[in-house]
Amino acid sequence: MKPLSLIQSICAIVALLVSAASIAQTKLEVDIVYLGRQTQTLKPLSLLDTEVENNGISGSMLGLNDTQTTGSFLNHIYRMEQVIVEPTADLVSTYRNLVAAGKKLFIADLDAADIESIAALDQDVLIFSIRAKDDILRNQKCHPDVFHLPPSRSMLADAVVQYLVWKRWNKVVLVTGRHAGDRAYATALKRAAGRFGLKIVQEKNWTAVPGARRTDSGHHSLQQEIPVFTQFKDHDVLLVADEQDEFGEYLSYRTTRARPVAGTQGLQPTSWHRTQEQWGATQIQRRFAKLANRWMTELDYSAWAAVRSFGEAVTNTGSNEPEVLREYLLSKRFKLAGFKGAPLTFRNWNGQLRQPILVVGPRMLVTVSPQAGFLHQHSELDTLGFDKPESSCQGF
Repeated sequence: MKPLSLIQSICAIVALLVSAASIAQTKLEVDIVYLGRQTQTLKPLSLLDTEVENNGISGSMLGLNDTQTTGSFLNHIYRMEQVIVEPTADLVSTYRNLVAAGKKLFIADLDAADIESIAALDQDVLIFSIRAKDDILRNQKCHPDVFHLPPSRSMLADAVVQYLVWKRWNKVVLVTGRHAGDRAYATALKRAAGRFGLKIVQEKNWTAVPGARRTDSGHHSLQQEIPVFTQFKDHDVLLVADEQDEFGEYLSYRTTRARPVAGTQGLQPTSWHRTQEQWGATQIQRRFAKLANRWMTELDYSAWAAVRSFGEAVTNTGSNEPEVLREYLLSKRFKLAGFKGAPLTFRNWNGQLRQPILVVGPRMLVTVSPQAGFLHQHSELDTLGFDKPESSCQGF
């Protein structure tokens, strides 16, 4: 093969510049709606943790800033409208009005019931769900318009159980809280234990209704209750399912036997954490702190990834149409750099974002799952959560 002549090289460069100029002259407007419902946040247990303001919204704003940087070169104009409804408001009517006004790209900061209610309308839209971790949305009630940015409960459970198996901590006790989310998390932990060979030697429910948080009486009561409650059979690890953070934090150092705590408290699986600084994560942590004056949360990370996913799809397709973006997002061409050591992609059978799961302590990243030795014929990331043969969703 002969090298290009100088004239041929110049012609090729001119053609490339003309093509880029042509793209840049084509203005493309991308309107995103951040749709949420007001929720009551719990007061943190510790004075070291402050109440989180604009949780999720701040992550989406960072994602918008990052996306606009690329968009400015291509004449892509990104806008994001925030629509937050009251706790008892008619979300479906609000959503219908937004769609009627031409809105097609949604970031849904909503629970599973609200996600189901708007997805059932079958509009020509893309919905990026950033809050709901329910496995049922990824399996029995999946919808082609809905993409899931946070890991499901089964992905989180598999991540921490893989590490326990790797450590050969094979006998566990499971304590479950009193809420529906706690029971769903416990179900995921039991599935993971059976899947990877852990033995649950005992299960127990925590049914006590907590008193006032951060009070002397509340601390004293738990100090007395927990040693009695935790007289378990011999075990290696105490697994906890307490999504509301009502009692799990008090278990460490207070149990009858000296055993580590894992699950929703203690050793926690999570999509994002303030301790993450590997793979360039320090730079996004700093940029977020400068924007929001606080640490980035899981919800912020999912919101950031949602906006960045929209941006990547628009940049590579030159379109803002849901069907075009959807096809690209589910293809092998889509890869999102997520600061977690592997490119993030979407599962084409249920719209779940594949991602490594951080397993963390309060002040340090402990490990990242999937663990070494947990193999898969296509992607090791698919060892986390329900794989395609296990899911009722078999492709959109």
